[in-house]
Amino acid sequence: MAALLAAAALSAGAATRASAATHDVYVANLRGSSISVVDPTTNTVVATVPVGSYPVGVAVTPDYSQAWVVNEGSNDVSVISTATNTVTATIPLSGLPHAIALSPDGTTAYVTFTYLKYSSAVYVIDTSTDTVTTVIPVGFYASSIAVTPDGSRVYVANLVSNSVSVIDATTNTVITTISGSGMDTPTDIAISPDGTRAYVADFNSGNVFVIDTATNAITAVIPTGPGPEGLALTPDGTRAYVANENAGDVAVIDTATNTVTATIPAGSEPVGVLMSGTAAFVADAGTNTVAVIDTATNTVTATTPVGNTPFAMAQAPVFQPPAGTAVSRTAAPLPAGPR
Repeated sequence: MAALLAAAALSAGAATRASAATHDVYVANLRGSSISVVDPTTNTVVATVPVGSYPVGVAVTPDYSQAWVVNEGSNDVSVISTATNTVTATIPLSGLPHAIALSPDGTTAYVTFTYLKYSSAVYVIDTSTDTVTTVIPVGFYASSIAVTPDGSRVYVANLVSNSVSVIDATTNTVITTISGSGMDTPTDIAISPDGTRAYVADFNSGNVFVIDTATNAITAVIPTGPGPEGLALTPDGTRAYVANENAGDVAVIDTATNTVTATIPAGSEPVGVLMSGTAAFVADAGTNTVAVIDTATNTVTATTPVGNTPFAMAQAPVFQPPAGTAVSRTAAPLPAGPR
């Protein structure tokens, strides 16, 4: 596990591809300080965009006009135009910014950050002005963040506090904190497409925790394998794909029964998962590649070389209801010695 505290222009054809809504995948390369832009129809890198130091989180706006990249090493956010695949703005932030999620309407960016030994919080950023409007204290080392499909709540996984903070997006206040049931080092969080459940990958326990978003109670604990680091749900919400970094595989959870139904070998250090229609993209930090899993057969059908230490991924929000819901994948930190 790696500690993240230590923190190109597009061709004319690629620009046409973006405007034609083929929805390239944006891969944040942690040690490469770059974004690899992958065409999912060919599984090839079509552009490489230099960004700040240690990019650990990325999200694409609902209209697909921008990709927002959180750079933990340079303490800022790079805003990329998806039309040209160039950085058009850099937003300086204090502390160590880490994970990012966007509101369903794209007007707000939520960015977690940590002041080393002191505290963690969430920056609320107005995306029309690129300015911070509010700071919301949460648990320590906020490692991942997700917004419900209706935009009413924000869920934050707190790595060191072993908890999940729930934020009311209207008042920008924490309304409850979820912990217990053996939660130990939550690294990633994802919301089901219908908004009724939150799924939390928990590295040290080797489990995925299921939270009922109506009651904010833990309703199931699912063993998935050693070191679950990242996860994502299929567009219909019937399955969750979980990257087990220490096992080098991806566990597939049936969300109706909360059981693992398949395990797929996926490189040496799979750390992140992005769902794209009938494919699951898996970032393998150990081999600097992204594997593509066909979710109909649960087999790897392609492997794409990308930059140094791929970690976070995002794509245009076209697969999850309701219409206009932002899809984002945020990287989670790993608490032991640098990669």
